[in-house]
Amino acid sequence: MTTSITLPLATGGLETLTLNATGPWRKPASLITSRKVYAAAHVTPKVLGGNVPGAPADIDWDATLAFRRELWSWGLGVADAMDTAQRGMGLDWAATQELINRSAAEAALFATPERTVRDLLACGAGTDQLDPASVEPGEAGLAAVLAAYREQIAVVEASGAKVIIMASRALAKVAAGPGDYLALYGTLLSEVKEPVVLHWLGTMFDPALAGYWGSDDVSAATVTFEQLVEAHAAKVDGVKVSLLDASHEVALRAGLPGGVRLYTGDDFNYPELIDGDGSHHSDALLGIFAAIAPAASTALQEYDAGRPAGARAILDSTRDLGLHIFEAPTYHYKTGIAFLAWLNGHQAGFQMVGGLHSGRDVNHLVRLFRLANTAGLLLNPGLAATRMAGFLNTAGVSSEAAVGSAVLEGANT
Repeated sequence: MTTSITLPLATGGLETLTLNATGPWRKPASLITSRKVYAAAHVTPKVLGGNVPGAPADIDWDATLAFRRELWSWGLGVADAMDTAQRGMGLDWAATQELINRSAAEAALFATPERTVRDLLACGAGTDQLDPASVEPGEAGLAAVLAAYREQIAVVEASGAKVIIMASRALAKVAAGPGDYLALYGTLLSEVKEPVVLHWLGTMFDPALAGYWGSDDVSAATVTFEQLVEAHAAKVDGVKVSLLDASHEVALRAGLPGGVRLYTGDDFNYPELIDGDGSHHSDALLGIFAAIAPAASTALQEYDAGRPAGARAILDSTRDLGLHIFEAPTYHYKTGIAFLAWLNGHQAGFQMVGGLHSGRDVNHLVRLFRLANTAGLLLNPGLAATRMAGFLNTAGVSSEAAVGSAVLEGANT
């Protein structure tokens, strides 16, 4: 029996869509070794929690941790407490600390000598407990940023997870130029206990990070970034670059010191960047991997098996979904990650902390549903159709047709 649903067209009218079978995805039987990857995971709010804009995050810990276990089961690492988890966008520092500690405790249960907690979990350390409005350029502002970073790095280190030093809105405000970035990051890198990941997040993800590394010019900022990495290579596990510029990443990747990884954060161009150019390839720390985990895992297993063409074909088959989820305004990509998680049964309701689930319109989410179906990433088509029909009914979109057209086949509601 097939599953079908009537969906609205952006141009008006309705169309009945017969859903595809889930893709030929398989969980790994052994450790994935060809690429080092982390999927940036979101957080799930309590259905009846007070997760309105400006309120402290009220998290459904069971669902949130279950989603991390799901990613680990596909052989992927988890990047936690990152922008995908709504850092500074609904997830406050108190909830972030609890998220880091809970995720690390969960990771410890899955750790082995071959796959340590640091392999399973990398967590963001930033300065979001510090209100950027409370700091001003100068020594006092820089000292406040340094103290905030130290506090968060200590929390991540104590948990056993790998540290990701995130970009700081407060530092972007107080730094007078490249020298301030080099000095502050240099101090942090001299203090960390184990190698960290440096995160360069572009303004398409967070406009408050304009001028990071001391310049609005990407070429000039890159020079500063490369100076930092070169000077502290022994303390840098890798760099995560989220500028959505494949040519920039390829050039940066080729010039990194030996042993320093390039974790692509390019959710548009990840297939070719992970595939590589024959001389270098990118590893990955991607929000889109949380949405396409079964396909990403299967592709990585193909690389491990020496079948790069098959791996690349799988990654390419997910590209349109990635381009859509991360389309402008890219800031709201997290809405699509949560929506697909809901369709696939990983959370009870389509909600996000801070009310951010309102960040995309109905047409965007309908197209997301279509693209996930095309990619074979609706893991239970019957459940996905039932939930999509209910969403459309609530949205006031031809509710009778949508509900009436969903043909259920063993779907859980």
